[in-house]
Amino acid sequence: MKFTRTLPIAAGCLVALLLAANGARAEGSDASGVSDDGLKAAGERIRQTGQQLQKDIQEKLEQLRKERAALVTRQAAERRQEAERARQQADKDRAALAATREARQREALQASQEKARREAAERAAELERAHQAELKSKEEEEAALVRAQKESLDAYKAGTKQQKLGTQPQFGVDL
Repeated sequence: MKFTRTLPIAAGCLVALLLAANGARAEGSDASGVSDDGLKAAGERIRQTGQQLQKDIQEKLEQLRKERAALVTRQAAERRQEAERARQQADKDRAALAATREARQREALQASQEKARREAAERAAELERAHQAELKSKEEEEAALVRAQKESLDAYKAGTKQQKLGTQPQFGVDL
């Protein structure tokens, strides 16, 4: 960019120097010494210098355009690469988030299964205690019935030994 600004300035300075040098030569010699051919030659040199400067400017412009196109291409490639890196990072983040969610779900499932196992064990223990209490109650009731039956049998046996004929009350008949 700086080169394109200095090129016209350099061309202007060159033209001014040529004119000044040509004028200084003209002042040093008499007016008849300046010929038409000398002026034409100086004009031709100025024209050639201008053409060379134009050619240099065009070459520099082409070079700058190529550099700019390369820069645009490189920047586009960098943007694509950055977008690809961002997409890959987003994919990694999504995968990590999914893994975290899955781990949380797995932990929650394990916790709920453990809780269900504990509750089932507690219910089974409570049911077992209820069965044991019922069984003990039945055994106690059976033992009480056995005792009552034995007492009744013992009382009957004891009562039959003490009873004598005629001491038994009979309904409606007195002997």
